[in-house]
This record gives sequence, structure tokens and C-alpha cells, in this order.
Amino acid sequence: MTADDILQMYIPFVKFIGKVFGENAEVVLHDIRHLEKSIIALSDHTLTGRKLGGTITDFALGLIHGKEYEHRDYITNYTGKMKEDGRIFRSSTYFIKDEDKNLIGMFCINIDISPYLRVRQQLDGMLMFSGTTAIQDGEDQEQRESFASSFEEMLSQMVQTAMGDYAVDVSRMTIEEKKQVVATLQGKGAFLLKGAVGEVAQALDVSEQTVYRYLKEI
Repeated sequence: MTADDILQMYIPFVKFIGKVFGENAEVVLHDIRHLEKSIIALSDHTLTGRKLGGTITDFALGLIHGKEYEHRDYITNYTGKMKEDGRIFRSSTYFIKDEDKNLIGMFCINIDISPYLRVRQQLDGMLMFSGTTAIQDGEDQEQRESFASSFEEMLSQMVQTAMGDYAVDVSRMTIEEKKQVVATLQGKGAFLLKGAVGEVAQALDVSEQTVYRYLKEI
């Protein structure tokens, strides 16, 4: 069975699970062989505004780069967040593999839990209980995912986050600081995306050759 055949088998489940969970959920099927346009199926209702042909997320890139799929079949109940309006999602990902155990796709479910968190905060206030609003689910509770409509937007977000650790303008950053930004992005799998080197070079105000040199040194 080919990779395309396997992924096609999951498409009906995207619509099915989407209808089961309703408007509070989004189901997405990714073909990770094409990271910049990985979305091949979406539930009828979406939470993130993404469309067919949309990009993989920053969190998914990190999973691919870190080869998480080699020792687990899925990862559940990590935190996703919409940058624009602050909505919080409870997100889960199932790794789709071919007959040789190579990763070919990701089946993702995002559930908007923002309304329930607001209710809990109100109850905590009434009870004078100082609790956390983070999802509590063992090893997955600290993981975060953000969503973008294009890989360019996602890459820009990743670069800005990596540079956010340095409270200076890029023109005042040292070589070591810029190299550390590249190392951070490398660790998150950013350079799996086509065109990433050029985007990072522009953001850091260096040449593409310099970024390649940093990567080699790293």
C-alpha cells in the first residue's frame, strides 16, 4: 500500500470526528511529505482559519525534527494557542506511518477549551482558589503549539520568538547571539522548511552563507 493510499484512508475520519465534536473542534490531516502545504483534509468547522494547502505548525515541525514518532504513536492533550485572540486549545496528534514505519502524515484534533477556562477562573475566584489554567495531563502539559495561515507566517513567528530572548535590535546583536538564534531554530526544525535559510538571514541581517556557516558550526 502506498503512502497516498494510507493517507486517503484517513480522510473520511476527518469529517466524521469533526461532526462528532461539533463547532468546538477542528480536525486536520497533514501530509508531511510537503511541509509548506501539508494540509490535505479539514473538518467542516475550523478554529484556526487554516485552509487546504496550508502549512504544518511549529510544534509539528519540532516533533518531526525530534523524531518523536519513532518511540510513540501519538501525543495527546498538549496546549495550542491562537496568537490573535488568545484562545486556548487542547490538542492531540496521531502519527501516521507507512508499512516501513516511516512518518508520512499527522492526524490532529484541536478542541477550543477557552470558554471552560473562563468559567473555571470565575469559579476559582468565587472559591478564592489560586489555580493554574494550564492543561494538566502528565508529560504533555508544558507543550505549546501556535497556528499560522502560511509557512512564511509561521516561520516569521518562530524567528521572532527565538529573537525575543534578546532585548536588543538585531543590529546590536553579537555573532554568538545570532548563532544561538539559529541554533534555537534548528532545534525546532525550522530549517526543514524550504526558504527558511533566506528568511532567517533577512531577519538576522546576515547573508545566507553566514546562516549556512552557523548551521555547520552548530
